[in-house]
Amino acid sequence: MKQNSPRPVRGVAVGAALTAVLFATASPAPAADAGTPEAAAPGVPLRVATYNIHAGAGEDGVFDLDRTARALRDLNADVIGLQEVDVHWGGRSDFVDEARALAGTLDMRVFFAPIYDLDPVAGGGERRRYGVAVLSRHPVTGAENHEITRLSTQTPDPVPAPMPGFAEVTVDVGGTRVRVYTTHLDHRADPSVREAQVADMLDVLAADRGPKVLVGDFNAEAAAPELAPLWQRLRDADPYGGGTYPAAEPVKRIDLVAVSPGIAVTGAEAVATEASDHRPVVADLRIRRRGR
Repeated sequence: MKQNSPRPVRGVAVGAALTAVLFATASPAPAADAGTPEAAAPGVPLRVATYNIHAGAGEDGVFDLDRTARALRDLNADVIGLQEVDVHWGGRSDFVDEARALAGTLDMRVFFAPIYDLDPVAGGGERRRYGVAVLSRHPVTGAENHEITRLSTQTPDPVPAPMPGFAEVTVDVGGTRVRVYTTHLDHRADPSVREAQVADMLDVLAADRGPKVLVGDFNAEAAAPELAPLWQRLRDADPYGGGTYPAAEPVKRIDLVAVSPGIAVTGAEAVATEASDHRPVVADLRIRRRGR
């Protein structure tokens, strides 16, 4: 829920930004139940998920990246947006490159988009980075780390300012290109920063064409006033879904999957697991093929 980690990084092209490119065959998404309104929806299947991994620590506070990987594997998702990802960040995650480690374990491609990029603790060490990531079984044809308004947790007396950490990945799903965005919005009670972040994200989405999927930890429930502009352009994939935070006994649904018009949702759910302090959300989609 909370963002834990200061040098803005501009948008970068896929060639330099992919933390790892690992080849795997995408698993088909489970079919919708026959007779449901969207069971016969045309297009290609895509199973997406969002998961705030709490830097690899479970609801019990214990760091266990293998447990995180098992929870991710159980989702059987083709594309997964991750939040609170550490890359050589600190002792809480054993200075592990979590993005690369999870991609390797799951045989998925990965794009890591740092929010914070700090000098190493000691000279010659790895840079300390923290942010969001996207894992994909499908080929990745483009990736970018966008700036949105943030209130830094690493700067004394911060003021809202553009900072990176809004990830965009273009994946090739059976010949159809789909843009998947992953976000982590401000956790503070004051909604003003989240309101600015929503406006910034919508500007990014407006500049792109084609089917779009936005996932993330919004740190606000879907009905929150600051999220209202989202629902003028996107649809909540799981509007009647269960809570996602805290994981053991969730009382809030703040981890969301949103889709652009033309994408059919054939199923969605929050998945019970305590591998993080959040529950993941998975959604089965049908993406209209190009030219249809």
